[in-house]
Formats: sequence, C-alpha cells, structure tokens
Amino acid sequence: MTQAAPRTRAPTTPAADATRTVILTVDDDPGVSRAVARDLRRRYGASYRIVRAESGPSALDALRELKLRGDLVAVILADYRMPQMNGIEFLEQALDVYPGARRVLLTAYADTNAAIDAINVVDLDHYLLKPWDPPEEKLYPVLDDLLTAWRASDHKPVPSTKVVGHRWSAPSSDVREFLARNQVPYRWYSVEEPEGQRLLAAAGQDGQRLPVVVTPDGSALVEPEAPELAARVGLATTPTADFYDLVVIGGGPAGLGAAVYGASEGLRTVLVERSATGGQAGQSSRIENYLGFPDGVSGAQLTDRARRQAGRFGAEILTAREVTALETGGAARVVRFADGTAIAAHSVILATGVQYRQLEAQGCTDLTGCGVYYGSALTEAAGCQGQDVYIVGGANSAGQAAMYLARGAKSVTLLVRGADLSASMSYYLIQQITEAPNIEVRCRTVVDAAHGSGHLEQLTLRHTGTGETERVDAQWMFVFIGAAPLTDWLGESVLRDERGFILAGPDLTPDGTPPAGWELDRPPYHLETSVPGVFVAGDARAESAKRVASAVGEGAMAVMLVHRYLEQS
Repeated sequence: MTQAAPRTRAPTTPAADATRTVILTVDDDPGVSRAVARDLRRRYGASYRIVRAESGPSALDALRELKLRGDLVAVILADYRMPQMNGIEFLEQALDVYPGARRVLLTAYADTNAAIDAINVVDLDHYLLKPWDPPEEKLYPVLDDLLTAWRASDHKPVPSTKVVGHRWSAPSSDVREFLARNQVPYRWYSVEEPEGQRLLAAAGQDGQRLPVVVTPDGSALVEPEAPELAARVGLATTPTADFYDLVVIGGGPAGLGAAVYGASEGLRTVLVERSATGGQAGQSSRIENYLGFPDGVSGAQLTDRARRQAGRFGAEILTAREVTALETGGAARVVRFADGTAIAAHSVILATGVQYRQLEAQGCTDLTGCGVYYGSALTEAAGCQGQDVYIVGGANSAGQAAMYLARGAKSVTLLVRGADLSASMSYYLIQQITEAPNIEVRCRTVVDAAHGSGHLEQLTLRHTGTGETERVDAQWMFVFIGAAPLTDWLGESVLRDERGFILAGPDLTPDGTPPAGWELDRPPYHLETSVPGVFVAGDARAESAKRVASAVGEGAMAVMLVHRYLEQS
C-alpha cells in the first residue's frame, strides 16, 4: 500500500493577516523552543509572525502586548512540563486574553492523561506528542487544519472604544478606570497627540470639554456620566423585569458569589452594581492566597470569570445603577434607584462592600485623579514606569499594589502609620516586600500635605514619633487607608453598628431578644439583617473577615439562607 505524500504547501491567509497574525509557542527548554520556532517559520513564516517564549509568564506578557497592539493570534502551542506554570495553567490564562486562538499542548507520552484532561479544562484543540519529527507528517497537517478552522471563524478583534483626554485629568482617569474595570476594550489618546487631535476634529470638538469617548459605532460622548457611558458601550443598565426572586446589591466577590449560586439554583436573580463588578478585590493586581490559584490571579481575571459564570447561569447584571433606598412592601422587598425607578423581589442580599477612606491631608482632594489615586488604579500603572511611587497603607491591598508597581517603577515607598506591617499584612506579602530591592517601607510615617499645580509634584511626610517633616518629589501616590462601608443609603431601614457596618444574625440578638420590629417567631438567620428576607454578605457585614474567599463563601451561604426563608414564607 502506497502512503500518501504529506502536504507541503503552506496555507495562505489574507494579506492583511500577513504582518499582524501570530503563531505563539512557549517551551522552557531553549533547545526545544528554538526547534519548534524553526519548524514553524519554515512552514508558516511567509504568512504568519512566529513568536516564541520560554516561560508561561513571559508568554502571557507577550500575549497582552499583542492584544494591546491589536494583533491577531491564530494558534498557541504550549509545552506541558514547565516550572512555575505548566502548559495547562498557561493555556487557561491565555484563554482569557485570546479566547479565539486555537490551543495545542506539546506533551510526552507519559503525560497523555493530563493532555486528555486539558481538553475539558481549557477547551484544548489538539495535543502533540514529542518528538514531532518529521514535522511534515506530525506537526504541519495538524496546524494546517487548525489554521483553516481559525480563518473560517469570527476571529476579528472586537471594535474598541476610543477615549481622548488629558493625562492629568480626574474625569479622564475616571472614564479609563470605569472602562477597564468593566472589561470594555478601549484605546487611550492624549489630547496633546496628533491622533487625539484628529479624533476630536472628527467628533466636532475643540478639546475644551474632556474626556471625549468615541464608541465603536462612531458616536461621540462628551464628558459622559457613568450610566450613559455604560449604556453606550454595551453594558446592561436596565432590568428586564419588575419582580425577581433575588436582588443582589453590589458586585464584589460576595455579590458575584451570591449571583452565581442564586442563578444556578433556579432563583430569578439580578445583580445591581453602581460602578464596576469586582469591588476592591477587582482592583487587585495579584491575589495569591485564593484557593485554587497556586500561581495567583489578578482581581480583573477573577472578576471577569465570575461575571461570565453568573451570566451563563442566567443572572442579570446591571452596571452603573445607583441604589438609593430599600423598602418593605408586604412580602416584597423594594429596591429604589437614583433615577426614580424601582424593582422588587422576594429577597435581597446586601453585598455593597466598602470603599477606601479619603486621605485628609492638605491638597489631596484637589489632586485626586491627577497623581493621587484611591485603590490600585491599574490604568495608571503604565505611567509609573521608571518613576518614584508612594503607597499609603499597610494592609494586603497596599502590599499587592507595591509588588505590582515595583515591576516597572524606579522605586516604591510604602508609608505605614503603624510600627510595622505584621499587624495588618499577610506574611507571604511581607516576605515578598522585604526581598524586593526597589521597595522601601517607612513606618510611623504619614502624609501631611500634597503639593502640585494641576498634578501631584511633591509630598510633605511626617514621622509620627518624632514629629519631623520631610518634603519629597512625587508624581504618583496610591492610597489604601482603611475602609468605610457603602451603607449610608440604607438610612434606618436595617440596623447598623456605629461605624455603619450592617448587623446580622447573632449580632442582632446579643441578649437573646429579637431586634425591634422583628415580627417572626424565629430569630434572624446567621446572615439575615433586622429585616426578614434581607441578608448581608462580605465586607459590609459587621465583624466580617475582609478576605476574598470568605466574601465568596458568605455570598453562597446567603443564598442557602434565602432558600430557607422562601420555603418558610
């Protein structure tokens, strides 16, 4: 029997793809990495750009850079056995960056079971056994088919929103942060650059009112408020019904956890978020102590996955909707919005979370968004390259931001009011900060004043022990100084403690007596507030653990208690 000759003709691709479309390969063995890239260039080099990396993290960095430039990635080949991050873990994260790219795992015969398992974990398209020689028989036919399938799919990049603004402008910074945290692709253009001027001219604007947002359909929004911006870039802002089984207020880890479990267990669920899902955790550059992510996960990644998961189960997610009141109407719980509209439900979970307290030092208010930022403000990280950065705070969020910014900043200085970091920061973060060569920790130090004309230029620092002050040059300061609960809008509708945190369960009955106005013949459930059928989860609850894992767990537990409440109603 005569064996058919292997295919040797390289596949063609549209001319537009020739300079922009990438085949990426990652292998920690330099020899193998070069060999794979050599074989790929020999066959596909005329039509595709071949990019190689020698570790999972470096390959992810390459993918993110390609994404920012608007390049297309057709195929990703990853070796299974790599230290720090194996091929399956890498492909799982690569899926978030380029979901349409075809995924191939290079593996030894002994690891075929892992490769088979990866088909379900990362939707693997193919696995190849090493060695793949001759490539004409074992490599090229597989890639030819994958490239053909990729070209036939809708792999074009999603049209991006364009933002024209001023570098040192609080409204421009707010719009960028809103889009980034809501996973809306956008391109930033400075008003001082030629392309920014061209976009303004096309929109009929003179640059006096900024930012200007150009939506994918070509519409121009001038100084848009969050609700208008959300609606115009494709985020859901309007509920589809007037009545639900469950309304979740707040889209942090607790709220997203409640939405996932509520919708997956058959409750008609709507989640209402005033700004962006993820809460404070969504702004974290790296969460390393969350179960199931041994290499850590960014807050944005965790938030995006949770949001997609909730949507897949049927939960509605409303963005940029501010809740102003919670009322009781018989068996219904009524949630009122700032625009005067309302929705009602059998039950409500309050997962409003907390916000960073404002720094009261002189000058900080005027410079907020112009060098002074609350939270990590990851959209500003690129501007910190090679700069001296100051971070105020000594808890985990401050430590995570310090480690993230230290990768590109000239120096990072942590300003901590306390005597050391051990009282409020996890041990693993303290160790990392201690080992980082460009991070300095200054304890017993506070900010007395921020100085600058139009943007931050200097800080006055004071040592709380000696009272000595020092003035330092600074263009970047990120503030993480404790948290205040986002519960003022509740008024007296539910009981709160003196700091505004919501009381629930046993905290409502310290002497065994039900709270005033409690009409049921049972005490409140563990996460139930002073209003039957209204529950609280996450950081807004009095004496909560203030950790991502516990917030997600409370969201799930609150749904279980909602079921119990509905069964007995």
